[in-house]
Amino acid sequence: MGAINKLFKLKSNEATKPLFDSTEEAREQVRVTYYESGYVASTKASGNAVTFGVGLKNLYNSFEDLCRKQLNEQERLKQPYKEQQEKERTELKKRETALLIHEEQKNILIKNIDDCKFEMINVKQNPEVYGIDVDKRPKAQFYIGLLLLLPITIYLFVFYISASYSAFFKDFETGSLTAAIFDANALNKAIADGWLEAIFIGTIPFVFMGLGYLIHMFQKTKKVVSYIKLLALFVLTFMFDVILAYLIEKKIFDFDMVLGQSFSPSMALKSVNFWGIIFAGFVVYLIWGLVFDFVMKEHENVDKIKAFIRNKKEEIKNTEKKKAGLLLKVDDLRSEVASINGKISELQSKIDGFVFPVKEYLHYHYQYKEGWYQFINVVLALPSKSKDELRNSCEEVSQNHLKELNLEDMDFQHLIFAKN
Repeated sequence: MGAINKLFKLKSNEATKPLFDSTEEAREQVRVTYYESGYVASTKASGNAVTFGVGLKNLYNSFEDLCRKQLNEQERLKQPYKEQQEKERTELKKRETALLIHEEQKNILIKNIDDCKFEMINVKQNPEVYGIDVDKRPKAQFYIGLLLLLPITIYLFVFYISASYSAFFKDFETGSLTAAIFDANALNKAIADGWLEAIFIGTIPFVFMGLGYLIHMFQKTKKVVSYIKLLALFVLTFMFDVILAYLIEKKIFDFDMVLGQSFSPSMALKSVNFWGIIFAGFVVYLIWGLVFDFVMKEHENVDKIKAFIRNKKEEIKNTEKKKAGLLLKVDDLRSEVASINGKISELQSKIDGFVFPVKEYLHYHYQYKEGWYQFINVVLALPSKSKDELRNSCEEVSQNHLKELNLEDMDFQHLIFAKN
């Protein structure tokens, strides 16, 4: 065993040269003499298996101590781990930057959601802030207008059904204006006269409703053409009412006329009944049109706010989806940052430890074992069977030695002893 120990000692005339500065020279010396060291040790121990195990342990401990002292070699062996650590740190910076950006984006999305929720509440009180030109309290006005519009609509339906039937189909039995205009059974009589008469009488009020709707639509566009169309609709409605009043007044005149008299337009213009029919229809129709226009505008006001709220709800929904996707990315980035930090710490522990060259040690181990076996095979005077038993015992000791060191069947170059 003295031969092995001498391999890791400095000669007295080399005292000025540190061991770790002559690493290659020492390693070459070890490489050349391991075989001889095993042979010499086996000679002194007569190939004893127990002594062989002790020699292997001393060999390993001496080699490990040498590796720890070879600072330059350790730096060279650790260089790949340092380079890998730098790469991991670069990746860590990328992930941390991406995480910071995603966190900022997440905070922006959360703020957008909170802003949308606030705007959904605030728009009802301050619609002008959001560019919505509506009354702050449109609902009450809308329902009041609707409450007025419904009975006026019913009145117009009754008036135009009765007046149209009186003007076109009714045979007068009295000269009373009231009986001429308001006939409670006008629709039933029209149905009795035929379905075409019933459809004609029943749909005339809808014509006026349609004209009123068109008036409302034309008022929405402030153009000269729209005003011309609006005037034309008023004239058309007025002329229709004039025709109805003229026909009714004529039938009343015919019922009360004296033989030889004839009805003329000038007589109609002078008749109070004629103008009463017009005002009972056209003036109420104008009132209905104004109320209808007001109700529609108030409804649009309410609808503007509802549309604004619907848009904000949709915006919140889309933002929530973006936030959910962003949260997944944030979680993934955090996991990656934690994983990279773990790798950096693991690499740092390897850098702080030392690198054990497994292949190199196994090469020395097998050279030493070969020298040991060479003495047993060639020099030791024992029967063949005894030599086989001794070799088997030594081989078992060698395998147990490698197994204890976890170096059995190694397929990598280096073993890292990390610093705890």
